[in-house]
Amino acid sequence: MGSEERSSAMSQKISSLSRSNSSSSSKHDSRQDSWEIVEGLRGGFGNVLEPQKQEGFMLKRRKWPMKGWHKRYFFLDKGILKYGKCCADIEKGKLHGCIDVGLSVMAIKKKAKCIDLDAEENIYHLKIKSQELFDEWVSKLRHHRLYRQNEIAMYPNEKSFYYPHYPSPNSPTLAKSAPMRKRQSTVHAVGAFPLSCNSQAKVTAWLQSSDDMDKCSKDLSVCDAYLLELHHLLQCMEILHRTYSAPSIQALQTSTFDSPKKEKRLPRKWRTKNYNKDVKTTLQVPGCMSSGSIRLHASNPNLSTAALGNDKADTESLDSAFDVAKLQEDFCRIATNLHATMKTALSSLTSERERLKQCLDHETCPPTSPQVVGLKNSLSTASEDDSYISDVSDNISMDNFSNGTERERPNSGPVEEGTALCQRRSRLPSPSPNNSTISLWNILRNNIGKDLSKVAMPVQLNEPLNTLQRLCEELEYSELLDRAANTRDPFERMVYVATFVVSGYASSYYRTGGKPFNPVLGETYECDRPDKGFRFVAEQVSHHPPISACHAESKDFVFWQDVRCKNKFWGKSMEIVPVGTTHVTLPEFGDHYEWNKVTSCIHNILSGQRWIEHYGEISIRNSSSDVCQCKVTFVKAKYWNSSVNEVEGTVTDQKGKVVHRLFGKWHEAVFCGDPPSATCIWRANAMPVDHEQYYGFTKFAVELNELDPSLKLLLPPTDTRLRVDQRLLEEGNPEAAEEQKQRIEQLQRERRRILEENNLTHQPNFFRKSKDDTWVSKNTYWELRRTLASPTQILLCCGDCRSTTFHPAQPPL
Repeated sequence: MGSEERSSAMSQKISSLSRSNSSSSSKHDSRQDSWEIVEGLRGGFGNVLEPQKQEGFMLKRRKWPMKGWHKRYFFLDKGILKYGKCCADIEKGKLHGCIDVGLSVMAIKKKAKCIDLDAEENIYHLKIKSQELFDEWVSKLRHHRLYRQNEIAMYPNEKSFYYPHYPSPNSPTLAKSAPMRKRQSTVHAVGAFPLSCNSQAKVTAWLQSSDDMDKCSKDLSVCDAYLLELHHLLQCMEILHRTYSAPSIQALQTSTFDSPKKEKRLPRKWRTKNYNKDVKTTLQVPGCMSSGSIRLHASNPNLSTAALGNDKADTESLDSAFDVAKLQEDFCRIATNLHATMKTALSSLTSERERLKQCLDHETCPPTSPQVVGLKNSLSTASEDDSYISDVSDNISMDNFSNGTERERPNSGPVEEGTALCQRRSRLPSPSPNNSTISLWNILRNNIGKDLSKVAMPVQLNEPLNTLQRLCEELEYSELLDRAANTRDPFERMVYVATFVVSGYASSYYRTGGKPFNPVLGETYECDRPDKGFRFVAEQVSHHPPISACHAESKDFVFWQDVRCKNKFWGKSMEIVPVGTTHVTLPEFGDHYEWNKVTSCIHNILSGQRWIEHYGEISIRNSSSDVCQCKVTFVKAKYWNSSVNEVEGTVTDQKGKVVHRLFGKWHEAVFCGDPPSATCIWRANAMPVDHEQYYGFTKFAVELNELDPSLKLLLPPTDTRLRVDQRLLEEGNPEAAEEQKQRIEQLQRERRRILEENNLTHQPNFFRKSKDDTWVSKNTYWELRRTLASPTQILLCCGDCRSTTFHPAQPPL
């Protein structure tokens, strides 16, 4: 069978299976003040007429700070929605964003006249003031979605529908662009090294006479095109999988899973002919995926399939296996070509590296520049190990930037004398459990647009850490604050503080597979780290809304914040919008830094490779001095650019003049200066071995819930480490953890009822409200812990979540 025939057969198969989807709007809630899911394609392809173009202004919610709306011009053509500031910008190609509505989850709220489009990489929150325009846009979007989905079903391998502006590997456009890229890289490289005039001339002549660099540039261009083609094949495989595995939303909403009390069989079932008579319409993960995890680092099904009949299911799976095998064959072929091309490019770079090294070695004048010394050291190291890719910025001495003020991390901070440093664990007691039997869609489908902090989740979706402990994770790289406290230059101090802010997001890169436990009211957590020079305490000060307050101190800095987050599910993605301000003071200089947090979004909640994105702008100011300020932007991933996780920042003086520039990636490293001669300020620590099997925890996260027997005698009964449900999950017993979690939640509801009946309010033990409505420490925790040795057994409000007994030596906190 030829490739065209196979593609046609695949398309027919996808079309026949797509008839199982419903096109009518979701009827799970007919009230106009609730979100209504707009469903997708139903029936065969070929009958959807090309829709008319739609354009005009709509209100779009701001990306940051996720409040307020701005007016933007939208243009909808053949299922592709673009937007800019005005019509002229659209015509000139100055786009602010673009999404494929055929691949998005669409939800509408009629009363508020809101439209939400969740396309995994981007979420558009739209609002229209006029009811007539709202109805018109909803109608057009429905039509364009059906048209676009029809195209995808007809031409699953036609990549031009996805990215029509990208050339193929053999495109003449790509070939023409290679010399231009070469010239740009040549100019960029010439100015990269602060060499003498003689060295500058040598390097320039070397670059101009090099044929290998031209060839390498072309090879890398071809690699880029190969990578794009691989991306398209992955999309086709995902679309094929979705079509085979996804039941209609209407079938899901009337399934017996959602109504366990009803014993009646459904009158209509998805793929009715293939069902066994005794099988209920329950949602289960397909057999081929049953061993997988629905965590971030696993590839997950879209919506779980139900059990199918043996005879017809076998035939269907054979056809499906053929389709997937063809895509896998193409994928392997292109991957092989990519590998060969990259080896050629690496060979060219290795050759040119040797030529450059010889050029520098024969320099008559001594290379006094530290950048040149760093470069030569890098080249020397790279010549010894071909697997090492040198990074000039890592070899430039930090003393260059901070004028020798960088010091070793202090071994002790404000900790009690005689505190012994203990050997900390390097691995959790048990790996994360298999939660493939949990259907997220059944949990989340009725909560689109709602705050998920009020939605009960199975314990299998948790990680064995608490929100209070996650706050402590932001101090993993506290040495950056130590460096700031030992730096005289206020602009350089701001660089270290800004880098510390960025480093607090690094641990989230591998952590979208599970959510932290929600603290109960009055719960506390302490972390005393003599090795890092700080001690930390946190308390849950409010339950509705949930607010966590924390305070950390060392001899160099004081850190505090209160956090209240709103979590919302939009169909394919979940947004976490933090509210509050974080504070750091450096007593040595009297500095008081304040900053906000950015929005976080977890993409591909239900299917595909989950990944987390942070976007927005952080403004850092020193309220004690207006000498400098800093703005750090977490760049939102763009549909035309494959780069993700990028951060950009500037430190400016009173007049707004840029003194330092920052760039990098929040999960890898932050640099100061202009590439490629920039200085590396911070680089993330290496992940532990097998971290994917252990919730994606960093080494620091693994240590947070460790309970040493000697420490257990000193902790108050409200400490997170004494929570039974969290400890059971860490030890690999999710069934018992679920029982304890439900018990704790019920006890907390009863405590809340008692407080309300008696017209009482909870009073936090270690934090108080300040004049500006923020929570600050009473500075009593560590003093009580040190001085009180009475065996009095006093249980605080969250004592019910602990064991019913505790050691009498515990202090009466």
